[in-house]
Amino acid sequence: MKKLIRSQLARVKPWLKRVDQGLARLGASHRFLASLYYLARGNFSREHQATLAGRLAYARSLRDPSVNTSLLRRNVHRLEKGLLMRPRRVPFGLSYIAETVQAYEVVVRNGGEPQELAWARDVLQEYMRVTPAHPVVEPLRALVDSLEPHNPSGCRDIELIPYTRTGDEAPQIDFNEVLRLAKHRRSVRWYLPTPVPRELVRNAVEVAALSPTACNRLPYEFRIFDEPSLVRELIQLPMGTSGFGQQVPAVAVIVGKLRNYPNERDRHLIYVDGALAAMSFVYAMEVQGIGTCCINWPDIEEREKRMARMLKLAPDERPVMLISFGYPDPDGLVARSTKKSISTLCRFNFEAHEATND
Repeated sequence: MKKLIRSQLARVKPWLKRVDQGLARLGASHRFLASLYYLARGNFSREHQATLAGRLAYARSLRDPSVNTSLLRRNVHRLEKGLLMRPRRVPFGLSYIAETVQAYEVVVRNGGEPQELAWARDVLQEYMRVTPAHPVVEPLRALVDSLEPHNPSGCRDIELIPYTRTGDEAPQIDFNEVLRLAKHRRSVRWYLPTPVPRELVRNAVEVAALSPTACNRLPYEFRIFDEPSLVRELIQLPMGTSGFGQQVPAVAVIVGKLRNYPNERDRHLIYVDGALAAMSFVYAMEVQGIGTCCINWPDIEEREKRMARMLKLAPDERPVMLISFGYPDPDGLVARSTKKSISTLCRFNFEAHEATND
C-alpha cells in the first residue's frame, strides 16, 4: 500500500510543480497576488508573527525598559549625529527630545545598565549645553540635571560624547595585515577537544559589539554553548553539519530581537546587524587562535520549533546564524573556497563589468 501511495505521489509531483511555477509567475506580476500566493503557502507566517510580537514588545519597553531600551539608544544616537554635524543646526532634535528625556527618566528610575546610562546622560547634557533657550527644551533641562544614574568606577574617565579621532589612537596595522588575516581565516570544521576559555569568547563578543548597527541598537545576543551534551544537540539543528558536527566543541547562536523596532520596515536589521557582528566575532576569534565556521540557519518550520524550544526563544526572537568554534586540528583540511573576482564584485557608478579573457 505504501509503495502504491509513493508511486502515485511521484506521478503527481511534476504536475504540482508545474502548477506552482504557474502560480509563482502570476504572483510575481503583482504585489497583491504575491501576498495571496504566500498567504496560501504560509512560508513567511513565522516572520509575520515574530514581527508583530516585536512591535508589541517594543510598545511594552516604553513602560518597562527591562524589555528593551531601544528608543533611548536610537534617540541618543540621533542626538549624537546632530552634535557632530557640520555646520551644526541649532536648535535640532525638537521633534524627539521630549520623548528622549522621558525614556531616559524611565530607564534611570528602573536601574538601567550603567554604561548605557552614562552615555545617555553625557549626550543629553551636551545637547542642553549647546542648545539655546527654546520653549520645547526649557522644561526638560532641570529634569536632565536632576537625573543622575549610578556611575561605576571608570565611567567618568571620559565624556561619552562625539569626539575627534587622533592618529595616536589608530592601530598599528596596515592593509596587508588585514588582507593576510582575511586570507588566513577559513571555515574550520575539524577541532581539537581542548575547551576554549570563556575569556577568549568574551573578548570576541566585545569586538563584535563594536560593529556598526542601525542607530546603535545592537538588536542581537550571542548565545554561547560549550557544554558537550548541549553542543551535540544544538549542532544537529542546522543543515550541513552532519559530516563534522560530532566533534564541534562549542557553538555560538546569534539571536536577533525584533523588539528593537516599532515598524515592519526595520525587520531585516536583525540579520544585517547580526551578520556585521558575526564577522567581527570571527576575526576576533581568529587572532586569538580559535577557528570558526559560519553555519547558515534555514527557515524550516520543524527546525525553527526545535531551536525555539531549546533556546527558550521569545516570539520576537529569531535565529540569525550559528558559528561553531574551537582550537583547529592542525591535520584537518579547510576548503579553498575560491572567491569571485574583484571585477565581478565591484563596479563604480554605472560602469559595465570588465571584460575577462578565458
